[in-house]
Amino acid sequence: MRYRCRVPPPPINTPERQRFDRLDALRGAAIVWMAAFHLGYDLNYFRFIHQNFYTDPHWTVQRSCIVSLFLFCAGVGQAIAVDQQQAWPRFWRRWAQVAGCALLVTLGSMWMFPKTFISFGVLHCIVLLLIVLRLTAGAGRCLWPLGLIAIVLPFVVQHAWFDTRWTNWVGLVTRKPITEDYVPLLPWLGVAWWGLATGQKLLSRRRALITGALPRVLNPLAVLGRWSLSFYMLHQPVLIGLLMALVALRR
Repeated sequence: MRYRCRVPPPPINTPERQRFDRLDALRGAAIVWMAAFHLGYDLNYFRFIHQNFYTDPHWTVQRSCIVSLFLFCAGVGQAIAVDQQQAWPRFWRRWAQVAGCALLVTLGSMWMFPKTFISFGVLHCIVLLLIVLRLTAGAGRCLWPLGLIAIVLPFVVQHAWFDTRWTNWVGLVTRKPITEDYVPLLPWLGVAWWGLATGQKLLSRRRALITGALPRVLNPLAVLGRWSLSFYMLHQPVLIGLLMALVALRR
């Protein structure tokens, strides 16, 4: 009689099967904050409220914090991917999903905001950042000064050549473009690099801080964080559709 040896599945706590609920919850908190921000923006667009989302610090500071949180999480996520030895084919599949969504954002904004459509928003930035983060993951401690340089550079180096729609994605602009969303490579690459460096440091020295259990009350945020891209793509059409219906009912 012949016996076939079966390799047992990896234990649930191995890196290949490990869930990072704390990071997912942090990303989920960012997506909830973003949705609340967009609700305010949409209410303003349909004239339910009257706010200046372009210059009022109450809104501009919130936007910067939300974007920073998203891109920091992206950096930590790439640290985890490298730690788990994620293969390039899997990386490119996820990258293609984000790139496809970024294209849909541009097309949708061209329909709704023809003059101020989004050519390089947060998803477009993430598309480029993911590649840069993956290629620079081996930089180690150099990520900290590199991040600082990336954050400071746009404030000290500016040129009119970067002011066009085809070049403003770099971030070295002399004036910000008039668009519904603008997240250039610089300075935001610095935030993502710091996220990558933080993730690598935690995984190597204090792994329990990032892999530890999450309080049960925060589990919904973790679930939302795991579906952040889908939520991002769906929440604005839903909010705008509801407000359009409300406007129609008020007439």
